[in-house]
Amino acid sequence: MQVGESFNIALTAIRTNKMRSALTLLGIIIGVMTIIAMYSLVQGLQNSFHEQVSGLGANTFQVQKYPAINAGGDERRKYRNRKDITLDHYLALKERVHLARAIGAEYWRSGGEEIRFEDRKTLPSVSICGGTPEFLENNGFTMAEGRFLVPQDLNFNRSVAVIGREVAERLFPFQSPPGKEIKIRGVRFQVIGVFAERGSAFGNSRDNYVVVPIGPFIDIFGKERSLNITVQAKSAELFNATMEQTIGVMRAVRKVPPGEENDFEIFSNDTMVDFFNNLTRIARIVSIAIASISLLVAGVGIMNILLVSVTERTREIGIRKSIGAKKRNILWQFLVEAIVLCEVGGVIGIVLGLALAKFVDMVSPVPAAVPVFVVFGALIFCSFVGILFGVYPASKAARLDPIAALRHE
Repeated sequence: MQVGESFNIALTAIRTNKMRSALTLLGIIIGVMTIIAMYSLVQGLQNSFHEQVSGLGANTFQVQKYPAINAGGDERRKYRNRKDITLDHYLALKERVHLARAIGAEYWRSGGEEIRFEDRKTLPSVSICGGTPEFLENNGFTMAEGRFLVPQDLNFNRSVAVIGREVAERLFPFQSPPGKEIKIRGVRFQVIGVFAERGSAFGNSRDNYVVVPIGPFIDIFGKERSLNITVQAKSAELFNATMEQTIGVMRAVRKVPPGEENDFEIFSNDTMVDFFNNLTRIARIVSIAIASISLLVAGVGIMNILLVSVTERTREIGIRKSIGAKKRNILWQFLVEAIVLCEVGGVIGIVLGLALAKFVDMVSPVPAAVPVFVVFGALIFCSFVGILFGVYPASKAARLDPIAALRHE
């Protein structure tokens, strides 16, 4: 029997028993839909994360009081009780970490601030950073207009500001911001530049901030907060050595006894990438587990429907054998039927999975990206399920005695 003929017989069997086939396919559809939707969303999140959330520049890490992912409960209290990182620590690193290309300092007032220009104002949600000239490169930012901070701005404690694209659009919709004066808590700052647009990450804007020199920041907000210190190594080869040297200097200036753990954190892009990859790995494992259960149930259903089909078509099998069909022809016919049944469910599951992922992409900040290898992998796995659960019914059909089969009513 030719493959095409077996394929047509399989489709005819599915059409003849629509309800039975639909119920049998349900498990495969759910399993494949789960894998496709989950993998698409996880892949989209991963792509977005790598592009947007990895906020530091090349070969750069950050020294901070809290870990990148803050824990709760006792862990949170432990970190809160640490000594703040101060400007003295920053100056010590500047002086003693010789492997670094650039070392910057940042104080942050995250959200809650309102910026004014004449009769216009932003929402009270702007973040303010008091930084040093190293901020731009160490954080991977670029300028769209004007310039960034220079050492003279810090030396002379100038009231200048560089604003994010969202702030610029709210305050200066019809004019160029550089040279204009804005107010932060009533204090005047001259805008000297505008950052290039960075877009959003998971629905949160990354353009709603203002950077001012660290001196004026302290004048307005004080320095009763922990400093973040960014350190850029001279090269990728020196990255780990620079980190070790930084840790050594920090432990010395903070007087951490030998053998005790650091009372500060080192954060890099790899820190967040590793954490996020662990989360996505768990999500993939869960989706595979759910899909495996669905496919297992579907496989048992396929085996049952084929066994029923063998019983219903016993006389047909006897006729075929009597006119020369060999065991392998009958075996192949039922295996193809099992595979086609699984592939039909797989295709429907793929379509529904992609539609579900696209729907989530449209109505939420969670992006979706279709991993092609998963689509092909799902189809291959469906074929495997068809073969695995179709072998027994197919072999049973192939072993039927033709004379006994012809007598079957």
